[in-house]
Amino acid sequence: MSTRDAVTLALAGDTMLGRGVAEQLARHGPRSLFSPAVREITTSADLFVLNLECCVSERGEPWPDPDKPFFFRAPPAAVDTLVWLGVDAVTLANNHALDFGRDALLDTRAHLDRAGITSVGAGADQSRARAAGLVETAGVRLGLLGVTDHPADYAAGQHTPGVAYADLHTATPDWLLDSVTALRAQHLVTLVLPHWGPNMTRSPPVHVQAAATALTGAGASLVAGHSAHVFHGVRAGVCYDMGDFVDDYAVDPRLRNDLGLLFLVTLTETGPTGLAAVPLALDYCHTRLARDAEFTWIRDRFTRACAAFGTEVRVEGDRLVARW
Repeated sequence: MSTRDAVTLALAGDTMLGRGVAEQLARHGPRSLFSPAVREITTSADLFVLNLECCVSERGEPWPDPDKPFFFRAPPAAVDTLVWLGVDAVTLANNHALDFGRDALLDTRAHLDRAGITSVGAGADQSRARAAGLVETAGVRLGLLGVTDHPADYAAGQHTPGVAYADLHTATPDWLLDSVTALRAQHLVTLVLPHWGPNMTRSPPVHVQAAATALTGAGASLVAGHSAHVFHGVRAGVCYDMGDFVDDYAVDPRLRNDLGLLFLVTLTETGPTGLAAVPLALDYCHTRLARDAEFTWIRDRFTRACAAFGTEVRVEGDRLVARW
Protein backbone atom coordinates (compact mmCIF):
# COMPACT_ATOMS: atom_id res chain seq x y z
CA MET A 1 0.00 0.00 0.00
CA SER A 2 1.30 3.44 -0.86
CA THR A 3 1.52 5.95 1.98
CA ARG A 4 1.57 9.70 2.31
CA ASP A 5 1.86 12.19 5.13
CA ALA A 6 -1.87 12.64 5.86
CA VAL A 7 -5.36 11.63 4.77
CA THR A 8 -8.75 13.32 5.08
CA LEU A 9 -11.55 11.78 7.13
CA ALA A 10 -15.04 13.16 6.46
CA LEU A 11 -17.48 12.88 9.36
CA ALA A 12 -21.23 13.53 9.40
CA GLY A 13 -23.80 13.30 12.16
CA ASP A 14 -27.36 11.99 12.18
CA THR A 15 -28.31 10.68 8.74
CA MET A 16 -32.00 9.80 8.68
CA LEU A 17 -33.11 8.09 5.48
CA GLY A 18 -36.63 7.01 6.49
CA ARG A 19 -40.09 8.60 6.51
CA GLY A 20 -40.17 11.68 4.24
CA VAL A 21 -36.61 11.05 3.07
CA ALA A 22 -37.63 7.54 2.00
CA GLU A 23 -40.51 9.04 0.02
CA GLN A 24 -38.05 11.37 -1.70
CA LEU A 25 -35.87 8.37 -2.52
CA ALA A 26 -38.83 6.55 -4.06
CA ARG A 27 -39.84 9.55 -6.19
CA HIS A 28 -36.48 10.87 -7.32
CA GLY A 29 -33.87 8.20 -6.67
CA PRO A 30 -30.89 7.76 -4.37
CA ARG A 31 -28.92 10.67 -5.85
CA SER A 32 -31.61 13.23 -5.04
CA LEU A 33 -30.84 13.75 -1.35
CA PHE A 34 -27.59 15.71 -1.63
CA SER A 35 -26.32 18.40 -3.93
CA PRO A 36 -23.44 17.61 -6.31
CA ALA A 37 -21.26 20.06 -4.34
CA VAL A 38 -21.78 18.10 -1.11
CA ARG A 39 -21.01 14.84 -2.85
CA GLU A 40 -17.86 16.29 -4.37
CA ILE A 41 -16.55 16.96 -0.88
CA THR A 42 -17.49 13.57 0.57
CA THR A 43 -16.09 11.59 -2.35
CA SER A 44 -12.89 13.65 -2.34
CA ALA A 45 -12.21 12.59 1.25
CA ASP A 46 -10.10 9.48 1.75
CA LEU A 47 -12.60 8.05 4.27
CA PHE A 48 -16.18 8.97 5.13
CA VAL A 49 -17.97 7.88 8.33
CA LEU A 50 -21.45 8.85 9.59
CA ASN A 51 -24.21 7.96 12.03
CA LEU A 52 -27.01 6.07 10.24
CA GLU A 53 -30.08 7.00 12.27
CA CYS A 54 -32.57 4.47 10.92
CA CYS A 55 -32.83 0.82 10.03
CA VAL A 56 -32.67 -0.29 6.40
CA SER A 57 -35.22 -3.00 5.80
CA GLU A 58 -38.56 -3.97 4.28
CA ARG A 59 -39.47 -6.06 7.32
CA GLY A 60 -40.57 -5.51 10.89
CA GLU A 61 -43.13 -3.75 13.03
CA PRO A 62 -42.68 -0.61 15.16
CA TRP A 63 -40.93 -1.26 18.47
CA PRO A 64 -43.59 -1.80 21.16
CA ASP A 65 -43.05 1.35 23.22
CA PRO A 66 -46.19 3.49 23.68
CA ASP A 67 -44.06 6.52 24.59
CA LYS A 68 -41.84 6.40 21.50
CA PRO A 69 -43.00 9.06 19.03
CA PHE A 70 -40.82 8.44 15.97
CA PHE A 71 -39.94 5.32 13.98
CA PHE A 72 -37.44 5.48 11.12
CA ARG A 73 -37.07 2.79 8.47
CA ALA A 74 -35.35 3.29 5.12
CA PRO A 75 -35.74 1.16 1.98
CA PRO A 76 -32.78 -0.86 0.66
CA ALA A 77 -32.26 1.83 -2.01
CA ALA A 78 -31.01 4.10 0.78
CA VAL A 79 -27.76 2.14 0.78
CA ASP A 80 -27.26 3.27 -2.83
CA THR A 81 -27.22 6.85 -1.53
CA LEU A 82 -24.48 5.96 0.95
CA VAL A 83 -22.44 4.29 -1.78
CA TRP A 84 -22.92 7.31 -4.08
CA LEU A 85 -21.64 9.59 -1.31
CA GLY A 86 -18.56 7.42 -0.81
CA VAL A 87 -19.43 6.27 2.72
CA ASP A 88 -16.92 3.79 4.08
CA ALA A 89 -18.39 3.10 7.52
CA VAL A 90 -21.40 3.88 9.69
CA THR A 91 -22.32 3.55 13.33
CA LEU A 92 -25.69 2.00 14.14
CA ALA A 93 -25.49 2.67 17.86
CA ASN A 94 -28.42 5.02 18.30
CA ASN A 95 -32.04 5.21 19.38
CA HIS A 96 -33.49 4.30 15.98
CA ALA A 97 -31.55 1.18 14.98
CA LEU A 98 -34.26 -1.12 16.37
CA ASP A 99 -37.28 1.01 15.49
CA PHE A 100 -38.70 -1.90 13.48
CA GLY A 101 -37.34 -4.74 15.56
CA ARG A 102 -34.41 -7.09 15.59
CA ASP A 103 -34.94 -8.61 12.14
CA ALA A 104 -34.86 -5.14 10.59
CA LEU A 105 -31.60 -4.42 12.41
CA LEU A 106 -30.05 -7.61 11.04
CA ASP A 107 -31.31 -6.65 7.56
CA THR A 108 -29.54 -3.31 7.97
CA ARG A 109 -26.24 -4.98 8.72
CA ALA A 110 -26.70 -7.31 5.76
CA HIS A 111 -27.49 -4.51 3.29
CA LEU A 112 -24.45 -2.55 4.43
CA ASP A 113 -22.20 -5.62 4.27
CA ARG A 114 -23.26 -6.32 0.68
CA ALA A 115 -22.44 -2.73 -0.25
CA GLY A 116 -18.99 -2.98 1.31
CA ILE A 117 -19.81 -0.47 4.07
CA THR A 118 -18.41 -1.27 7.51
CA SER A 119 -20.89 -0.97 10.37
CA VAL A 120 -20.27 -0.79 14.11
CA GLY A 121 -22.36 -0.25 17.23
CA ALA A 122 -25.03 -2.92 16.66
CA GLY A 123 -25.12 -6.60 15.89
CA ALA A 124 -26.56 -10.04 16.39
CA ASP A 125 -25.44 -10.18 20.04
CA GLN A 126 -23.61 -8.09 22.62
CA SER A 127 -20.16 -9.20 21.54
CA ARG A 128 -20.74 -8.28 17.92
CA ALA A 129 -22.54 -5.05 18.80
CA ARG A 130 -19.56 -3.88 20.85
CA ALA A 131 -16.96 -5.09 18.34
CA ALA A 132 -14.66 -2.59 16.66
CA GLY A 133 -14.54 -1.99 12.93
CA LEU A 134 -11.48 -1.28 10.82
CA VAL A 135 -11.09 0.86 7.71
CA GLU A 136 -7.79 1.94 6.22
CA THR A 137 -6.30 3.98 3.42
CA ALA A 138 -2.86 5.19 2.40
CA GLY A 139 -1.15 3.78 5.46
CA VAL A 140 -3.66 5.11 8.01
CA ARG A 141 -5.54 2.36 9.89
CA LEU A 142 -8.69 3.61 11.59
CA GLY A 143 -10.35 1.58 14.34
CA LEU A 144 -13.99 2.47 15.04
CA LEU A 145 -16.26 1.96 18.04
CA GLY A 146 -19.95 2.89 18.13
CA VAL A 147 -21.89 3.28 21.38
CA THR A 148 -25.13 4.88 22.55
CA ASP A 149 -26.34 5.98 25.99
CA HIS A 150 -30.03 5.55 25.07
CA PRO A 151 -32.33 3.66 25.08
CA ALA A 152 -31.43 0.85 27.45
CA ASP A 153 -34.09 -1.47 26.01
CA TYR A 154 -32.31 -1.45 22.62
CA ALA A 155 -29.19 -2.97 24.19
CA ALA A 156 -27.90 -6.18 22.63
CA GLY A 157 -28.02 -9.22 24.90
CA GLN A 158 -25.76 -12.22 25.21
CA HIS A 159 -27.78 -13.94 22.51
CA THR A 160 -30.11 -11.23 21.15
CA PRO A 161 -29.53 -8.52 18.52
CA GLY A 162 -29.28 -4.90 19.59
CA VAL A 163 -27.00 -1.91 19.99
CA ALA A 164 -23.84 -1.29 21.99
CA TYR A 165 -25.42 0.42 24.99
CA ALA A 166 -23.46 2.20 27.71
CA ASP A 167 -24.91 4.21 30.57
CA LEU A 168 -22.66 7.26 30.45
CA HIS A 169 -24.59 9.33 32.98
CA THR A 170 -22.59 8.19 36.00
CA ALA A 171 -19.29 6.80 34.69
CA THR A 172 -17.94 5.49 31.41
CA PRO A 173 -18.06 1.68 31.70
CA ASP A 174 -14.84 -0.31 31.87
CA TRP A 175 -15.70 -2.45 28.84
CA LEU A 176 -15.79 0.64 26.64
CA LEU A 177 -12.60 2.15 28.02
CA ASP A 178 -10.87 -1.23 27.70
CA SER A 179 -11.99 -1.45 24.06
CA VAL A 180 -10.49 1.96 23.33
CA THR A 181 -7.22 1.04 25.02
CA ALA A 182 -7.06 -2.24 23.13
CA LEU A 183 -7.40 -0.48 19.78
CA ARG A 184 -4.66 1.99 20.65
CA ALA A 185 -2.43 -0.90 21.69
CA GLN A 186 -2.74 -2.16 18.09
CA HIS A 187 -1.36 1.20 16.92
CA LEU A 188 -4.66 2.14 15.31
CA VAL A 189 -6.01 5.65 15.00
CA THR A 190 -9.05 5.20 17.26
CA LEU A 191 -12.38 6.87 16.48
CA VAL A 192 -15.21 6.60 19.02
CA LEU A 193 -18.71 7.49 17.77
CA PRO A 194 -21.04 8.02 20.76
CA HIS A 195 -24.73 8.78 20.43
CA TRP A 196 -25.13 10.69 23.67
CA GLY A 197 -27.12 13.34 25.46
CA PRO A 198 -30.60 14.80 24.85
CA ASN A 199 -31.99 16.36 21.69
CA MET A 200 -31.91 20.07 20.86
CA THR A 201 -29.28 21.40 23.24
CA ARG A 202 -26.88 24.29 22.61
CA SER A 203 -23.93 22.64 24.35
CA PRO A 204 -22.92 19.23 25.67
CA PRO A 205 -24.21 18.34 29.14
CA VAL A 206 -21.82 17.62 32.00
CA HIS A 207 -21.98 13.84 31.67
CA VAL A 208 -21.12 14.02 27.95
CA GLN A 209 -18.09 16.19 28.66
CA ALA A 210 -16.98 13.79 31.38
CA ALA A 211 -17.36 10.79 29.08
CA ALA A 212 -15.37 12.55 26.35
CA THR A 213 -12.54 13.16 28.80
CA ALA A 214 -12.60 9.51 29.90
CA LEU A 215 -12.53 8.25 26.30
CA THR A 216 -9.62 10.45 25.25
CA GLY A 217 -7.84 9.52 28.47
CA ALA A 218 -8.21 5.85 27.56
CA GLY A 219 -6.54 6.50 24.22
CA ALA A 220 -9.24 7.65 21.79
CA SER A 221 -7.61 9.64 18.99
CA LEU A 222 -10.91 11.32 18.17
CA VAL A 223 -14.39 11.30 19.70
CA ALA A 224 -17.15 12.37 17.30
CA GLY A 225 -20.58 12.53 18.93
CA HIS A 226 -24.16 12.99 17.79
CA SER A 227 -27.73 13.02 19.12
CA ALA A 228 -28.54 16.71 19.76
CA HIS A 229 -29.56 17.39 16.11
CA VAL A 230 -27.54 20.62 16.29
CA PHE A 231 -23.77 20.99 16.18
CA HIS A 232 -21.75 21.81 19.28
CA GLY A 233 -18.22 23.14 19.71
CA VAL A 234 -15.02 21.16 19.40
CA ARG A 235 -11.86 20.84 21.43
CA ALA A 236 -8.67 18.89 20.89
CA GLY A 237 -9.69 15.37 19.94
CA VAL A 238 -13.43 15.87 20.53
CA CYS A 239 -16.37 16.89 18.32
CA TYR A 240 -19.10 16.93 20.94
CA ASP A 241 -21.98 16.83 18.45
CA MET A 242 -21.89 16.89 14.67
CA GLY A 243 -25.57 17.76 14.24
CA ASP A 244 -27.69 16.41 11.39
CA PHE A 245 -26.71 15.53 7.82
CA VAL A 246 -30.09 14.89 6.15
CA ASP A 247 -33.64 14.54 7.51
CA ASP A 248 -37.27 15.64 7.25
CA TYR A 249 -37.45 17.20 10.73
CA ALA A 250 -39.34 20.28 11.89
CA VAL A 251 -37.05 23.29 12.29
CA ASP A 252 -36.45 25.03 15.60
CA PRO A 253 -36.27 28.77 14.76
CA ARG A 254 -33.69 29.45 17.51
CA LEU A 255 -31.44 26.40 17.37
CA ARG A 256 -31.71 26.10 13.57
CA ASN A 257 -31.31 22.37 13.22
CA ASP A 258 -31.62 22.99 9.46
CA LEU A 259 -28.11 24.48 9.44
CA GLY A 260 -25.27 22.05 9.99
CA LEU A 261 -21.67 21.07 9.38
CA LEU A 262 -19.74 18.40 7.54
CA PHE A 263 -16.46 17.81 9.37
CA LEU A 264 -13.12 17.14 7.65
CA VAL A 265 -10.34 15.83 9.87
CA THR A 266 -6.72 15.58 8.78
CA LEU A 267 -5.27 12.27 9.99
CA THR A 268 -1.79 10.83 10.13
CA GLU A 269 -0.90 7.36 11.36
CA THR A 270 -0.56 8.83 14.86
CA GLY A 271 -3.93 10.63 14.95
CA PRO A 272 -5.71 13.85 13.97
CA THR A 273 -3.70 16.97 13.25
CA GLY A 274 -6.41 19.39 12.17
CA LEU A 275 -10.13 19.92 11.66
CA ALA A 276 -12.21 21.95 9.25
CA ALA A 277 -16.00 22.17 8.96
CA VAL A 278 -18.07 22.85 5.85
CA PRO A 279 -21.35 24.73 6.52
CA LEU A 280 -24.46 22.94 5.26
CA ALA A 281 -28.10 23.83 4.74
CA LEU A 282 -30.65 21.05 5.29
CA ASP A 283 -33.71 21.67 3.17
CA TYR A 284 -36.58 19.21 3.45
CA CYS A 285 -35.01 15.84 2.55
CA HIS A 286 -32.14 17.51 0.71
CA THR A 287 -28.76 18.81 1.86
CA ARG A 288 -26.66 21.45 0.08
CA LEU A 289 -23.86 23.87 0.90
CA ALA A 290 -24.88 26.85 3.02
CA ARG A 291 -25.04 30.24 1.33
CA ASP A 292 -24.76 33.90 2.40
CA ALA A 293 -26.76 34.50 5.61
CA GLU A 294 -26.86 30.74 6.29
CA PHE A 295 -23.06 30.57 6.18
CA THR A 296 -22.78 33.62 8.44
CA TRP A 297 -25.16 32.17 11.04
CA ILE A 298 -23.25 28.87 11.12
CA ARG A 299 -19.89 30.65 11.30
CA ASP A 300 -20.96 32.81 14.22
CA ARG A 301 -22.56 29.97 16.16
CA PHE A 302 -19.66 27.56 15.60
CA THR A 303 -17.15 30.24 16.59
CA ARG A 304 -18.97 30.91 19.87
CA ALA A 305 -19.49 27.20 20.60
CA CYS A 306 -15.80 26.44 20.05
CA ALA A 307 -14.64 29.44 22.08
CA ALA A 308 -16.34 27.89 25.12
CA PHE A 309 -13.71 25.11 24.90
CA GLY A 310 -10.79 27.41 24.16
CA THR A 311 -10.80 26.55 20.45
CA GLU A 312 -10.23 29.31 17.91
CA VAL A 313 -12.06 29.25 14.56
CA ARG A 314 -11.02 31.04 11.40
CA VAL A 315 -12.62 31.19 7.95
CA GLU A 316 -10.66 29.77 5.04
CA GLY A 317 -12.72 30.01 1.87
CA ASP A 318 -15.90 27.99 2.37
CA ARG A 319 -14.55 26.21 5.47
CA LEU A 320 -14.34 26.91 9.17
CA VAL A 321 -10.97 25.80 10.48
CA ALA A 322 -10.66 24.95 14.17
CA ARG A 323 -7.27 25.53 15.77
CA TRP A 324 -6.80 23.02 18.59
